[in-house]
Amino acid sequence: MTRLSNTFARLKKEGRAAFVPFITAGDPDMDTSFAILEKLPAAGADVIELGLPFTDPMADGPAVQAASVRALAAGCTTAKVLKLIEKFRKADKTTPIVLMGYYNNVHAYGTARFVKDVAHSGVDGLIIVDLPMEEDEVLRVPAKAQGVDLIRFVTPTTDDARLKRIVADASGYLYYVSVAGVTGTKSVPEEEVRAAITRIRAATDLPCTVGFGIRTPEQAAAIASIADGVVVGSAIVSRVADNIAHGKERVVAEVLELSRSLAGSTHAARHGKVPA
Repeated sequence: MTRLSNTFARLKKEGRAAFVPFITAGDPDMDTSFAILEKLPAAGADVIELGLPFTDPMADGPAVQAASVRALAAGCTTAKVLKLIEKFRKADKTTPIVLMGYYNNVHAYGTARFVKDVAHSGVDGLIIVDLPMEEDEVLRVPAKAQGVDLIRFVTPTTDDARLKRIVADASGYLYYVSVAGVTGTKSVPEEEVRAAITRIRAATDLPCTVGFGIRTPEQAAAIASIADGVVVGSAIVSRVADNIAHGKERVVAEVLELSRSLAGSTHAARHGKVPA
């Protein structure tokens, strides 16, 4: 059993969906980023998606793009992100971390070296946005050998034949992209998500999280009643941006406050009660 499988199995037994916050590593700087990261589990994070900054994040909307720009301007690198995770693992041995980014970073670092180093740092899964199923063997196979899952996407345009191929050798969990487009720019269509999750569950026993378009505790609760996990990114990194001028402590406090609210709604959704 891995940290990811243990977490989703425990939450299933408890009748709860996972709250999965996304933050960009190094945003707005390494120290503030770590201060947020280390406190997210206590704020209700079940799994953490950590963005690997990249100069051209094509799947991301303005908020996450800006987060990458800030992180890179502050000197964030792939090596520094892995050191950040190593530092996190010294105190937290149980919360899964999924590193999310683009294949350019992996290729530049060296795929074999990257997989070895992410495993050593304590990463549990990888989401590589621009690496399609047809091409992911180059990373999926060595990652699997190191005990690291490569998380695959399912989208609103995924037909049944492609879904069957996606789940055939998928691992960790699936990430359902709730809207066609980039992150944080559209509202999540609840009924369409419900139908999609039903179809996915007929094809696999893997947990399925939902992301893109979830910004409020109410939206998180609605999706938590349907899916195995709720991913929130743009709303959280926007909270970073909105508070930078007020200093590190304010940034951390505001992000954690929002995360606690989102986590509370996510965890309570299946029990028919959503915290005020």
